Order: sequence, then C-alpha cells, then structure tokens
Amino acid sequence: MRSVTGSTDRVVVVGAGLAGLSAALHLAGRGRTVTVVERGAHPGGRVGRADIDGYRIDTGPTVLTMPDIIDDTFAAVGESTAARLDLLPVMPAYRAAFADGSSLDVHTDAAAMAAEIERFAGPGEAAGYLRLRQWLTRLYDLEFDGFIGANFDSPLSLLTPQLARLAAIGGFRRWEPMVRRFISDERLLRVFTFQALYVGVPPRKALAAYAVIAYMDTVSGVYFPRGGMRALPDALAAAAADAGVEFRYNCAITELERSGSRVTAVRTAGGERFPADAVVLTTELPDTYRLLGRTPRRLLTLRPAPSAVVAHLGCRGVASAADQSHHTILFGDAWQQTFHDIIDAGRPMVDPSLLVTRPTAGDPSLAPPGRDLLYVLAPAPNTAVGHKDWDGERDGYVQHMLDTVTTRMPHLGDDAEILHVVTPQDWARQGMAAGTPFALAHTFGQTGPFRPGNTVRGVDNAVLAGSSTVPGVGIPTAIVSGRLAADRVTGLVSRTHPRAVSK
Repeated sequence: MRSVTGSTDRVVVVGAGLAGLSAALHLAGRGRTVTVVERGAHPGGRVGRADIDGYRIDTGPTVLTMPDIIDDTFAAVGESTAARLDLLPVMPAYRAAFADGSSLDVHTDAAAMAAEIERFAGPGEAAGYLRLRQWLTRLYDLEFDGFIGANFDSPLSLLTPQLARLAAIGGFRRWEPMVRRFISDERLLRVFTFQALYVGVPPRKALAAYAVIAYMDTVSGVYFPRGGMRALPDALAAAAADAGVEFRYNCAITELERSGSRVTAVRTAGGERFPADAVVLTTELPDTYRLLGRTPRRLLTLRPAPSAVVAHLGCRGVASAADQSHHTILFGDAWQQTFHDIIDAGRPMVDPSLLVTRPTAGDPSLAPPGRDLLYVLAPAPNTAVGHKDWDGERDGYVQHMLDTVTTRMPHLGDDAEILHVVTPQDWARQGMAAGTPFALAHTFGQTGPFRPGNTVRGVDNAVLAGSSTVPGVGIPTAIVSGRLAADRVTGLVSRTHPRAVSK
C-alpha cells in the first residue's frame, strides 16, 4: 500500500464531517499533531442540523448502522462509544408498509424476523430468509477487510484469495437475482433490495456485493443516538479535542500552498495559514481537484447518484403504542418504475416510495412537548439528469409527499406543519456535485479500485476521504474512509476487524 513519504508530524484535515473526524481521531491516536479546519460552525458535514421553533432537526442521514465501526474510531484514542454516546437500538429496525395495505416489521434478531416473515408470507419464505441471512453474513465477512476496509493501489490489488471466495458466493452477480435465490415474495424482495437506492443503481443491475448494505440494516441492526444524529459528530469531535486535535470552525479553505509535489500549508478565506506535512481533504470532489490543481483522467465520465427531496414536519404527538415505529418505508405500487423515473428519465417518482423517520420515537426532547418530528425522504433525480425547477415547484411536490404520508399513515397527519425542506437544487447550493447528498453512484466502474482514489498522482502528501472516494456512500463507509486516509498518511497499523453478527 502506498503511503505518504517524508515527515507527517503535522496533519491538516479539511472538513469536520464524519470522514474528517474519523481521520483526525486515527491520526491523533498515532501521535500526529492534527488540526481540523471546517467551513461550517459545527462538526458533522452531511450530518447537518437545524433548530426551528423548538424542533431539533437532523438534515442529513437518519439511519445509523454498524456501531462496531464507531467503536473502532473512538478506540483509536483510547475512548469508548459508551462513554461518549448513548446509542439506542431501534426495534424494529424498520416497518415496511406496502401499497396493498400489508406491512412487515423488520427485526434484526433472526428468530423474531423469521416468525414475522412466517406470519407475513408463510413458512417457506421464513426458511428462505434464514438462508439469506447466512449469505448476507458471509458476504459481509468476506468483504470488510478485503474491500470495504482496504486501500487499493490499482485494480490488481483485487486479485486475492478473498476475491475468489467472494465471486464463489455470488458477490459479482446481480443483487436482486441473488436475493431471489432465497425468497420469492415480491414484497419481501423489496425489503432486502431497496438499499440499492443508496448506491444509485437499480437492484436488478447493482452488484450483489452491495447487498452488504442489507446486512448492515437487517442483520447488524439499526441504532439512534440520544440527542439526534448530530450527537454522533459532536461526540467524535469532543473525543478528538480531548486527544489534542485543534478545531477551527467557520474557516473556508481557499488555497493549498505547494512546494514541488508537496502541499506545505492550507490557507483560508480569512487569511489564516496552517502549515502541514500532510493534508486530508474531505471536500466535494470538484473542489478537491480544483484545490489540488489536478483532475485524474478517466475513460468514463463520473456518474453522480440520485438525489432526494427531504421534508421535515412537525405534527401532534402520536399516542398509540402501535404507531411508535422509528423508521417506516412506504413502498409505492410502481416500485420498478421508481428507478427508471429518477435514474433514467430524470423525473420525480410517479408513484412515490418514501422513507418516513420519526426521531422523536427515540428521543421525545427533539420536539416541543406534545409534538412529533418527522423526516420524510423522497428519492429524486439529481440536477445532472433532472429537469424539474425545484425552486418553483417545491411546494406542490412537498404537499404531494405529505398527502402520501397522511393517506398511508393517518395518525401522522394531525396538525402537520412543514418546518424545513431540502431539494436537489438546495443540495447543489451547498456545494454538492449534481445536487446529490449521495455523491457518486456505485456502478461497477465506480467501485473499489475503480472509484476515485484517495491519493492523487503528482501530489505526494495529500489524501482524500469522504463519500466520493473509497469505500463509498453512507455513515459506516464515510467513517471507514477516514481511517483509510489515516492509513495512507501513517502506513498500516494493526487493528481489530468489526465483528460480523452471528448467524
């Protein structure tokens, strides 16, 4: 594995998102002097926040999985997750609600989930689920060290015995056909393949290797930090500060000073200068290449992932214990058309499938007394393929989303108020390429060693981290990308493999 040569005593990390915080913790734990320079007022990056009328809103991701990766990050400086963060298991992990009126609670416990599937679809599907669970666990176990948690210097780095074992269990086939080997109920199929929306590829075309996301959701478990998702970056930043990392907020980077092939300092819009022996850049990819003055040549144009419209709503508190689900996936009837609409046709979903998150189910203090806070996400085309004027048509589409939610979940419609909305054009104004918070799609040509690398040829001491580089999109992978960047700076160190959940 290539790593930065020469002195790496002083490292500047640009960006205090999850990738930057992870890199800072790992580097501090390895004895480096670390400064984190962040353009915003808070840590978190894509894990954004907004406080509106007594509601404490998470504007970024709401599904948290793989706490072992978080444990590994705190452990880099001798800390523990339990000492810094109150992580609550979400049970059930999801409720899946279908257009025909049926619903299924997704449990991470094998016996509980098998019983729920038997109730929902019969004993044959329950038996198939148990075999699918074993396959997903095997998939994760083979992928983590060799693919998710590894740096690649070239495609030849893939040629390992693990690659052969992954191929043997179907990792390089297609996601949906592989899942069909275990279950046949079309509704169940959606539960174990909808995660393809995260990677920006229809499940019929996505690599089966990405079914590892279904492992994270349905086997490893879903969690929620008390205080909201912002509590995670806040806790990581606090641990880093106590380990000696210096944080500078409200500092936008404008220039990298260079001497030959090395970056020697980082300059900000305010005129501050931070000397550096190495830099970790977690900026958006176009900004990163602009700062470095380098754009790697690629045979194929980079393809961004689909975007999303996110509406944050306040409503009267839910009283019924039967309606206390934290995450609900409302599947529309035209599920297969969803992918064509947002990826190929560049239009909003005709029959929307929505993720409805109720963070107040985990922490009622996130809303005023007697109120609930809702996060409603509709996948949408990014601005590179989409044709909708979101600024002009936002309100009508958000009302359509709200009508869909209240029709399917009437208990959430009482006294509803729209608090905050983010559209693809809003994401673009935040600097996200093609107006998507999900960075680059995980096509084959943008996977593993074919994804934009975390090193840039011709710049000896700059390393990249974040969603647009390896290993990819999502909270666990963003955190891993920070550790991979630290490995590039310091060279490999011994570490513990986050355990796979037992079969």
